[in-house]
Amino acid sequence: MDYVSALLPPVVMAAFFTALVVTIVKSQGGPNKAKEDAAVDAAIARAEAAGRPATPDRPTEA
Repeated sequence: MDYVSALLPPVVMAAFFTALVVTIVKSQGGPNKAKEDAAVDAAIARAEAAGRPATPDRPTEA
């Protein structure tokens, strides 16, 4: 019976981690994607207007 108490916490943590990953993947894209992209594009435009270059990991589109 000790093996049940030894295996229960990792199994529970794995189930919660799987649920977390599924939730994160499902929340990507969808109706909020355009709004999030617009907010990032607006922030980049404000930074460029202030004379700061865009971040190198997200270059501006030509």
